[in-house]
Amino acid sequence: MGAQFEDRWRSRFEEFAELSDDDAGIAGWSATGLDARLRRFLSLWKPAAAGGRWLDAGCGAGTYTRVLLRHGLSVFGFDYSLPTIRKAVARNVDATAFTVADIRRIPFRPGSFDGVLCFGVTQALADSRPAVQELALQLRSGGEIWIDGLNVWCVVHAYELLRRNLSGRPIHLRYESPARVKRMLKECGFTDVRLYWMPIVPARSRALQRVIEAGAVDRLLRAMPFLAKLISHAFIVHATKRPSRGDGREVASVS
Repeated sequence: MGAQFEDRWRSRFEEFAELSDDDAGIAGWSATGLDARLRRFLSLWKPAAAGGRWLDAGCGAGTYTRVLLRHGLSVFGFDYSLPTIRKAVARNVDATAFTVADIRRIPFRPGSFDGVLCFGVTQALADSRPAVQELALQLRSGGEIWIDGLNVWCVVHAYELLRRNLSGRPIHLRYESPARVKRMLKECGFTDVRLYWMPIVPARSRALQRVIEAGAVDRLLRAMPFLAKLISHAFIVHATKRPSRGDGREVASVS
């Protein structure tokens, strides 16, 4: 897995954007999957103070950007797919700025943001560490990061990896270890690192999605983390940047 894997995904994202007009299709998700991810984030996120500066890294068509804007935040979004950014701009989000950029070379000054979202990105990277390190630089002291990944321990994903390995087919997605993401964030100076599981059913079984999102099921999974680990399609990690000297917190402007 390396440059060829990432190049294939960049081409796919550009094709998704060229062929689709809905947010889910542009991002490469099913409508059920995108809606479930958005609901999970909104159930966890405590809206930040209005006027804060946030970065939507790998923004796609601007699904989360629009959510942040509705809460009075100043939002900047970027994606490495130009056709995708064109679709985001066409959605008339007048109160934000979009640009084309690679998540490992973000074109803003360090310490420019109060919050960072990075959803739907890590599965298309050969290694998420450079991205996590770059995102950490963008945050001011006390800033918060939200990042997701496809859970490598999910039994469905484990079966898919085994099946591809036995048939000699290349990996089509990179599944992520939640523990590794937590460890990387701690190494990058984050504290209060919290993991949230995200069970998502296939689109053909979408009627069950609301059932597994019910409070009773959520409480059961929190009480049985091993079960949650095996059945959760994805996960979200939230963390806060630890205050430290010389971390760029005095830099107030975005280029």
